This record gives sequence, C-alpha cells and structure tokens, in this order.
Amino acid sequence: MGKTSKVVVCGQVFSGKTAALEQLIYGTHTAGTQLFPTIEDIYVANIETDRGVREKIRFYDTAGLSPSNPELPKHYITLADGFVLVYSTTDRDSFKRIDLLKRDIDAAREKKEVTVVAVGTKTDLKDRKVDLREAQNWAQKEKVRLFEVSVRDRKALMDPFVFLASKMTQPQTKSRFPALGPKVKQTSINDS
Repeated sequence: MGKTSKVVVCGQVFSGKTAALEQLIYGTHTAGTQLFPTIEDIYVANIETDRGVREKIRFYDTAGLSPSNPELPKHYITLADGFVLVYSTTDRDSFKRIDLLKRDIDAAREKKEVTVVAVGTKTDLKDRKVDLREAQNWAQKEKVRLFEVSVRDRKALMDPFVFLASKMTQPQTKSRFPALGPKVKQTSINDS
C-alpha cells in the first residue's frame, strides 16, 4: 500500500452518491430510507485492486449539485487523483450534470491524466429516464468507464471502485529509454 489516493464523488443532489459509498464501505445502506442532502463527508476505505493489492482510498462525498449550487468547487478538481461521476438512471437532469462535470474537470485539469468513472445508480427502479445505449455512447466519447448499479447489489457496486483503484494505482511502466528513465523498484507489502 503506497500513498492514499483521493477520489471525489460528485453528481446531482439525490443521485445516490452517499448511498453507494455507505453500501460499498459499510454495507449498511437500506434502499428506501429517508435521504438527507450531503454537505460533505469523507470516507476512507482499503480497496483490493485487480492485482490483489490493497490500496487506501479517501473518498470525498460532495454536496449534490442543483440549480442553486450548480458547480463543483474548484479545490475538489485540483486535489483529486480520480473522480466518480454519479447519475441516477431515473433522472435525466442528473445525467446531463455529469457531462458538465466532465467538461469542468477536463478544462481545469488541462487534460492531465486523471481517472474518471461514471456510475449510474438506481437500476433496480422501473422509471428509467436515461437510456443505457445513450450513456454508453457518452462514456465512449468521453473516454470514461461506465457502470450501472443498484445499491441493493453490493457485489456489483464494488466493480466501479475496484476498477478505479486499480487504474489509479497502476505501477509505472518502464521508460522506452531505460538508461534515461527513472528506475522503478517494485515491492510487495502484505497488509497484516
């Protein structure tokens, strides 16, 4: 386990950001419970990557965006190693919001490498307003990995976060010019 990666979880108000994090980390969210808008919360979790290494991730659960609070504060964009853009499959406006968020991230980060995943929530509900094919086309165009989940299925909910942790913490690749590039020493640390 190396440095703690910082991930900003953002999206429209009531898109399911906090429910997804609480179910992922604690397994305690009950679908259908009364929801309250998040001001800001921080969650820390150790996530096992697809390489079998446990990585420490600090999740910044941001206040939901709305017409009265339309933009993600810039300090979140600059501190993040990764982003989870959350939309509800039952709310078309929330899907439009993640497109705006992605544009803000790209503009502020000046195309610097950052890992972004999009997560569509509430797939277990019947009143779907965001077509899966449309979401897939958007994700492909934006070069973002798309996942659609329900907080009722904790195992499937883990997939986007394992992907994110794995991608953010990939070991550096060797330089094309080994004599000129930095030497990378890889060690394995057991979390005991």
